[in-house]
Amino acid sequence: MKPLRRSAGSFRYAIAGIRLLLFTQPNARIHLTLAALALVLGILLRVSIAEMALLALTIGLVLALEAVNTALEAVVDLAQPEQHPLAAYAKDVAAGAVLLAALAALAVGALLFLPRLWALLG
Repeated sequence: MKPLRRSAGSFRYAIAGIRLLLFTQPNARIHLTLAALALVLGILLRVSIAEMALLALTIGLVLALEAVNTALEAVVDLAQPEQHPLAAYAKDVAAGAVLLAALAALAVGALLFLPRLWALLG
């Protein structure tokens, strides 16, 4: 029973982390809103199961990187409260990783949705 309790505790901490991310990070809320819109659009445009899986994976990647970026920023701020070039470097690179994932998600969305939307309009 103890391993089960530990797992339940881990899930509680993970859920608390997701809540912190969504309640404290405006960019995470923007990503989540766009993700919901993409999923709804995917359903309305009847994308395939494989395409929906790709969409879900892409959304998960962006949100996970946003969470890692937020955690890294908190740790850097804790370890280096004063401004330091290496602290700025770490934060900028982590933010860049989120931007790269978001741009990749935009490309995935364009490749999945634009041909279908053009077909509906034309």
